[in-house]
Amino acid sequence: MEQSDIHRIAIADKDIILIGTAHISRESVETVSRVIREEQPETVCVELDAQRLQALKNSNQWESLNLREVIKRGQVPYLMTNLALAAFQKRMGLQTGIRPGAELAAAAEAAEGLGARVELVDRNIRTTLLRVWRKTSLWKKAQLMGSLVASLFESHKVSEEELARLRQTDTLSAMLEEMSRMLPSVKTILVDERDTYMAYHIRNAPGQKIVAVVGAAHVPGILQLLERDISEETIREISRVPPKPVISKILPWIIPAVVVSLFVLGFFLGNRDQMAGAATAWVLANGGLSALGALIALGHPLTIISAFCAAPVTSLNPTIGAGFVTGLVQVMVAPPTVRDMERVGDDLVSWRGWWSNRLARVLLVFFLSSLGSTAGTFVAFRWLKDLI
Repeated sequence: MEQSDIHRIAIADKDIILIGTAHISRESVETVSRVIREEQPETVCVELDAQRLQALKNSNQWESLNLREVIKRGQVPYLMTNLALAAFQKRMGLQTGIRPGAELAAAAEAAEGLGARVELVDRNIRTTLLRVWRKTSLWKKAQLMGSLVASLFESHKVSEEELARLRQTDTLSAMLEEMSRMLPSVKTILVDERDTYMAYHIRNAPGQKIVAVVGAAHVPGILQLLERDISEETIREISRVPPKPVISKILPWIIPAVVVSLFVLGFFLGNRDQMAGAATAWVLANGGLSALGALIALGHPLTIISAFCAAPVTSLNPTIGAGFVTGLVQVMVAPPTVRDMERVGDDLVSWRGWWSNRLARVLLVFFLSSLGSTAGTFVAFRWLKDLI
């Protein structure tokens, strides 16, 4: 790494060495270990939270995953996002031979070897993802999900030379400015808020000599923020998970209310034959498209049947979705094996892996059957509108 990737800042009685890294760079791993060994700091701060550090240390973390509980608690979207991000980083890392986040794990290991204190200075990943989701408009969410899905199947090649170029401040600034124009709220939460959070905890870390290891994208912001006196109130505010917007609580009930109202009005005011046809259309559209989604996900035959039976009912009940039913059925009839749990990180770097790995297939069944049920609801409105 170039010396420009390493910054020394003196604040009050503290000597802070800030290292900007690329998370899939072999050179970053070597530099981090060398600097910590040479500087002999009292504290090493790393851009991790407890959950991510555990994931880096425990490569077999998926073996203990209780998939049924994940589905019951409604945490499948969060799990899918984590897997998608991990798969993208894994794919990039395969090209340089370095596991994503290896330099952060190396920093923690080097600190422990010296007997130095390890400080995890990044915000909890779940808090970050929930803040992004709940503070982003529906249209921006669609853009974000589209970008995430597209990234899963990109085959962009990256080298140590390109990583060195991307670590340069001017290149990163241009990238972040572009992100600010496209998705300002996302950039604010993913980068700016975390810069503030990490700068606060680096500045307040114990010891006089501190080495801080963070991604290069965060270096410009952290360098500026280290000079400021950030209040505890600011940290509490950006650590808070925003409540669900009122509209998101009401919206799931609007469509079922409209559908039920149409059937009730059709019963009293409309043609009974038309109502019977609309009811059949509702079942076929919801059940058929949900079952199609389960089929595309290569769900078990019983899962496909459960999608057809459950979707027309769950579409009228916002507290339970078709994916909840199909996901649980898939887990019971085709449970992920130990091999699936062990290899999920490797399997998801390819398109085929999402279907061949049973853990990933459960998530696909959940997502695609839910998507099919939602599409079926809107398709059925073509017949429902003729009820009255």
